[in-house]
Amino acid sequence: MYVTISSAKTYLATLLDKVLGRPLASSEQEENKIGVLAGVPALGLDGLASSAYGPEAALTILLPVGALGLSYIGPIITVICVLLLILYCSYRQTIAAYPGGGGSYTVAKENLGEQAGLVAAAALLLDYVLNVAVGISAGIGALVSAVPSLHSHILSLCLVALAIIAIVNLRGARESSSMFSIPTYLFILSLTMVLFLGLVHSIRAGGHPVPKVAPPPLPPAVSSISWWLLMRSFASGCTAMTGVEAVSNGVSAFAKPTVQNAQRTLTAIVAVLAVLLAGIAYLSHAYGIGAMDQNKSGYESVISQLVGAVVGRGFCYYVTLSSVLAVLSLSANTSFADFPRLCRLIAEDDFLPHSFANLGRRLVYSMGIVILAVLSGLLLIIFGGITDRLIPLFAIGAFLSFTLSQAGMVMHWKRVGGRHAGLSLGINALGVIATSIALAVIICAKFIEGAWITILIIPALVLLFRAVKRHYKHVEAETQCPRPIDLTHLDQPVVIIPIDGWNTVAEKGLRFALTFAFHIIAVYVSADEDNIDLMRRQWAEYVEQPIRQANLPQPRLTILSSPYRLLFNPLLDYIEQIKAEQPEARITILIPELVQSNWYEYFLHNHSALSLKAVLLFRGDRRVVVINVPWYLSEAPSEPEHMHSSSHAPGI
Repeated sequence: MYVTISSAKTYLATLLDKVLGRPLASSEQEENKIGVLAGVPALGLDGLASSAYGPEAALTILLPVGALGLSYIGPIITVICVLLLILYCSYRQTIAAYPGGGGSYTVAKENLGEQAGLVAAAALLLDYVLNVAVGISAGIGALVSAVPSLHSHILSLCLVALAIIAIVNLRGARESSSMFSIPTYLFILSLTMVLFLGLVHSIRAGGHPVPKVAPPPLPPAVSSISWWLLMRSFASGCTAMTGVEAVSNGVSAFAKPTVQNAQRTLTAIVAVLAVLLAGIAYLSHAYGIGAMDQNKSGYESVISQLVGAVVGRGFCYYVTLSSVLAVLSLSANTSFADFPRLCRLIAEDDFLPHSFANLGRRLVYSMGIVILAVLSGLLLIIFGGITDRLIPLFAIGAFLSFTLSQAGMVMHWKRVGGRHAGLSLGINALGVIATSIALAVIICAKFIEGAWITILIIPALVLLFRAVKRHYKHVEAETQCPRPIDLTHLDQPVVIIPIDGWNTVAEKGLRFALTFAFHIIAVYVSADEDNIDLMRRQWAEYVEQPIRQANLPQPRLTILSSPYRLLFNPLLDYIEQIKAEQPEARITILIPELVQSNWYEYFLHNHSALSLKAVLLFRGDRRVVVINVPWYLSEAPSEPEHMHSSSHAPGI
């Protein structure tokens, strides 16, 4: 019996080098850290890009009141900017207090306890996944605004953008930030210039500028303004604040001086975001620009309407919209930078699989990047790539993590004390009050719209973390060995070798068994009497006679007839029979395997050996040991072989 295992490692390595870049040594890690200029695109894209869909999300909720809603967008964005300023001051302190990375998980766990840390981690992970989906869908929404003929391809475009961002991030943090720098700074420059020109036109026109391209007329009011409507609008507009915590989560990504570089990056991101939010809110009111239904053809984003109203539909329009499209789509990069780092921290505490803590070939946590891409892709598919469908799920995780982080910092300053502890504690306490009020508003306003899903997912993730932790504790308890080596019951095992005939693969397995065992049983399963007779003759001539002449222990051939052409059942029954006959003996199943040289040959053979190994391992029998002996297709039968085994199939 044998199975082919793909051995095309050279081809795979070459392909990975071309797609992801050459592997980086651990010693190159410091060289791949980033400064302020690279930090803004690497960790600020989420926050900056949210300026393009945050105000629109707030305006979408105000649609039922028609033009009257534009009178309230300014105050709503003002409240959001004040909240943003409070968070900025708080996170500057967090960066200084936790220079190794002061994300909500770390701060809450160390100051509020493990449970609070896990809740913060679950909220952040969910928020990162949603951020990828919302950012990309909003970016494609901007593209569709400029090119309406692409409306029917929204989901496909979203998935293509997701794949590109994931691959770029797998190439490394420094390379991703460098690649995203041009669109990021083009976005900041072009949109700031548009807002500046719009402000100048508005001042000259006494607050009523004439648009170059008139925005679509606002629908008539179908309801009156209410506190509930304003709360819902504020809750949706708060999506513009997601991503503020990214810098404090990713402090370890910065070059020295680490804290100063992180704080300067946070300052730049928050300052630009506040300017963009204020400018968009003011000009939307001045030019009479409202939100439109993204599900309907002819949809045009608020940003598209605003830029068209200020500079028309010429070169500047397409440059600005292109940068908006790029930054919105690439805003997912913030999640791709922070999600893997957060997963690494959680995995190091045994609440996620340890593979999340392994650095990949490009000194990034590849497992986290891949999982984030998969989860975000599923979310885009489920919601069809439509931003408005995703917004109700958004921001709850972010504000929950904000609140826990600020509460953790309050406890931190109470514990640490010091000269400026009182002022710092006051700032963080204000942050707790502000973000907790905002969180309560967001939950109430968005609950019916779909936020209840988020409220269910976060506890489910915490339960998952606990389950993973229990598993690792169980493994640790089972594998601890605080005693000398056990030297009892060291008798040689009974070795069972499944074979599919006499060939070089079976020969190698038998030769290896002869090096360490006396009791060897070769098992041949067949339904064909002619094959059985041939096997008996070959065994007598090629095995029994040479071994007898060499005075070695004689292996036994057992033939199992299988009228229904079953392979595993007769073999497994025979293993149970041997176990019953020799209750004290260890049973070793030695499986010879054929390993092909070319990947395409993998499809030309069955996989019975691999399947048999899986069946034996999943049965969980502690008396049974499974050994694989590979025979490579390039091995010459006449040449001496160096016997070796592997505990797993080569190439897997």
